[in-house]
Amino acid sequence: MVAAAWPLSAVAGLIPASLSLTLLAATLVSILVLGAAAVFFEHIRKIGCMHSLERSAVSDALFEDPNSLNKVPCPSIFDPPEKYISLIVPAYNEEHRLPEALTETLNYLKHRSAAEKSFSYEVLIVDDGSTDRTSKVAFKFVKEHKIDNVRVLLLGRNHGKGEAVRKGMLHSRGELLLMLDADGATKVTDLEKLEAQVHAFAQKLKSSPGTSTSSSQKVSDVEIAVFGSRAHLEKQALATRKWYRNFLMKGFHLVVLLTAGPGIKDTQCGFKMFTRAAARKLFTNIRLKRWCFDVELVYLCKHLRIPMVEVSVNWTEIPGSKVRMTSIMHMVFELLLIKVGYGLGIWKIYT
Repeated sequence: MVAAAWPLSAVAGLIPASLSLTLLAATLVSILVLGAAAVFFEHIRKIGCMHSLERSAVSDALFEDPNSLNKVPCPSIFDPPEKYISLIVPAYNEEHRLPEALTETLNYLKHRSAAEKSFSYEVLIVDDGSTDRTSKVAFKFVKEHKIDNVRVLLLGRNHGKGEAVRKGMLHSRGELLLMLDADGATKVTDLEKLEAQVHAFAQKLKSSPGTSTSSSQKVSDVEIAVFGSRAHLEKQALATRKWYRNFLMKGFHLVVLLTAGPGIKDTQCGFKMFTRAAARKLFTNIRLKRWCFDVELVYLCKHLRIPMVEVSVNWTEIPGSKVRMTSIMHMVFELLLIKVGYGLGIWKIYT
């Protein structure tokens, strides 16, 4: 004899009202969590797919010469170097801060070029979709210093500082590649500190027994990344910043440590130098386009076994920073992307 099924209303009547609400709330929370996780993982997958397309795409980017009005094809990081050093300057709405920084930078480079015959340079300004007169200001310097020394790369729309730096690195011609901010917060003369570390490491590598490095090998072929650092200024910064900014920054540094591990105290300083060989590996792998690409660079250096050195640099707070309190939350989200994307093998690291 088959027992009659209980009506759902009868079963529901046996469950206390408070328990019913708890089950309903738990179900809704579970659905929201699973939905958010699905969206998050889909976002990571899309970033990986976009990176694969960018790696395989043939660049059709061109530099514009405002003097001759001719188009100059962009070089590739895979081409042999044509200059000793390339300076990559990402710029977004920097019409006011850019002129002073570029004037100081180019004066230094011209004087050094005149004193050292082997010293050749280029400054590559990457306009990240500015809505002000940044590109006009940049092209003024191209007219004055000629396109062989100063170039402007227009990204069209705003992608983020990480993407601007990546594009600049991939289209540069130097043996050494230096990224520096458009505000001139770090004195350009400090590049000599980073440069000295590169040459010291290259010399050490050549003299080390058991290495396959030949005496004729160029510095551009040695893999090393040198990070400018403001860590020595931390005590002064803590004393002048408001308490909640210190709290947020300490929390951010902890998350960075958990994501990329120890080694570099100041990942966010916008003054970093790479040899051409190191930049080739790093910037063909990098995926983040905005705030935390610096942390991703540290992560990639460790996994690609590219040596890192941290060097103290002079740094001055320049009014007009684009970092806001809301930017911290975006940074934490990007750090989570790094941890999950690489940790689960969704993002591959190409050697």
